[in-house]
Amino acid sequence: MENSYEFLCLILDSISEHIVVIDEAGNIQFVNKSWAAFGDNNACMIGHDWSGVNYLEECDKAASMGDNYGSNAGTGIRSVIQEREPAFYFEYPCHSPQEKRWFMMRVTPFQIRGKKYFVILHQNITERKIAEEEVKNLARIDGLTGIPNRRTFDEFLHEEWKRCMRLKKPISLAIVDIDHFKLLNDTYGHQTGDKCLVKVGALLRDFANRPGDICARYGGEEFALVWGDTSLEAAKNLSSQILRGLADLKIPNIQSPTGKYLTASIGLSEMIPTSESDETELIGKADHMLYTAKKNGRNKVEF
Repeated sequence: MENSYEFLCLILDSISEHIVVIDEAGNIQFVNKSWAAFGDNNACMIGHDWSGVNYLEECDKAASMGDNYGSNAGTGIRSVIQEREPAFYFEYPCHSPQEKRWFMMRVTPFQIRGKKYFVILHQNITERKIAEEEVKNLARIDGLTGIPNRRTFDEFLHEEWKRCMRLKKPISLAIVDIDHFKLLNDTYGHQTGDKCLVKVGALLRDFANRPGDICARYGGEEFALVWGDTSLEAAKNLSSQILRGLADLKIPNIQSPTGKYLTASIGLSEMIPTSESDETELIGKADHMLYTAKKNGRNKVEF
């Protein structure tokens, strides 16, 4: 091959991954066309005009501005340069205003005529990361109603409990149980029962709009709502609105002793979290109030 350097450049330029080669000091020796085009199109510091640029210094600049990914990248590259690691792999987000993007950085060393160089390759892994996020979200959502499931609820309540404890604010919990749901299933069939659960879930979702709120399917025909930084009085008002909203849906349940349309019972509790208590106490109180609501005739809120 007459010009092996030119031949090598042509090969690297044909690769879709973004490639940069640096020396032991971090000085850039080469970037391929994919790298340069990405840098130019995304207003990056390193694009076609890479001459005299030190890659490690750019990582350090990013780290000094609070970019943890820049800090991690710089640390990882140095670990390979200093032969503490044979290679370095690092996944990071690189989102634009138009789209979400993720890349994987791979750093590997090589030598030419006794001099050490390092290939830094950035591979677009957006499709895989989006697929992983979708799977993760599916694991947190109830498949029928499309609202958070019990696992998500438990995790959220634990974190919201800690937040309200730090702020010394009240947290309220409502457990909503559909009255005589078995009669509805027996009368109209399970498909109708499923549609009913979807409608109730959609109704309850509208009562959990703030960052400190959640509406979840708690199990079977039970739903749960957490309202962070919410007093018992405010939670009572919200619970009463839920019962009125459910009545407005006019879902038939002709065999129900509480009326010809679907109703629900709500157990309500409120606490100001402390280090001497935990969220299980809040749940226990709401459960007890739900039992009281059912014992006292259903279709009501007890607190």
